[in-house]
Amino acid sequence: MMKHIYIQEVVARDGLQIEKQFVATEQKVNLINELSTAGVDKIEVTSFVSPKAVPNLSDAEEVMRGIKRIEDVSYTALVPNLKGAERAAMCKVDEVNLVASVSETHNLKNVRKTVKESFSSFQDVITFLSGTNIKINGTLATAFGCPFEGSIPEDNVMKWIDSCLDMGANGITLADTTGMATPKQVYHLCRKVLGHWPDLQLTLHFHNTRGMGLANVLGGIHAGVNIFDASLGGLGGCPFAPGATGNICTEDLIHMLTFMGYHVNANLDQFIHLSRNLENIVGHQVPGQIIKAGKITDLHPV
Repeated sequence: MMKHIYIQEVVARDGLQIEKQFVATEQKVNLINELSTAGVDKIEVTSFVSPKAVPNLSDAEEVMRGIKRIEDVSYTALVPNLKGAERAAMCKVDEVNLVASVSETHNLKNVRKTVKESFSSFQDVITFLSGTNIKINGTLATAFGCPFEGSIPEDNVMKWIDSCLDMGANGITLADTTGMATPKQVYHLCRKVLGHWPDLQLTLHFHNTRGMGLANVLGGIHAGVNIFDASLGGLGGCPFAPGATGNICTEDLIHMLTFMGYHVNANLDQFIHLSRNLENIVGHQVPGQIIKAGKITDLHPV
């Protein structure tokens, strides 16, 4: 039997954060509420960062407190530091996501810290959240390659995973932040990680910068991974990566998995509808393919 694949929706944070026009708080709340009923397993709602750094997420508290939570959905937020964690805790998030690049150059450009400095701030957050019910996920950005440094040694990735877990992280995300991964590379790294930590809750986060996002998902599935981030419409992208484009598209991912026979909770038709509405919210076309071409079962008259 084909296994169950869990999909985590990141459009409200990773997708909207780089939009040029501010998306109204009410629109964000409505979008997240609709996503909650569409069958995703986790939603990254927002990021508790400085409003000056990411203006489109300056309403993090209002969005987090305004959404309607569904029991089977986990609501998470990215936090960059202890102050962000304190804000997130006040809003009773289910999980915080801590992000650091495994590339020194990218991390310096992204957060103006060395990797070691970022991990030191992680420890402050984890210590603060100890004793609460808030889970902690550690995301390792540029795990499959850096546009400034090139390939990242697998042992370097393993070292930082070990550090995250030692500090108390509940799960790990390996992020292909700038779309440099290949399916073979994904397979080998994930096999190595799961071989060392067989019970690890491992998530993969792919960008479609070079058109290999969905192929990389299959590389991860073949290696034993069953949790993937995706963004409605394919919105998003790293602002500190040359030529970066959006995340893998949620409805395209659901479409592929569904017609390959995998089990997903997400409702494909509902996601297609939400993606079409998303274009009205952001005021431009989104990169997703299924809303343009239709499902493979959508036949046309001769």
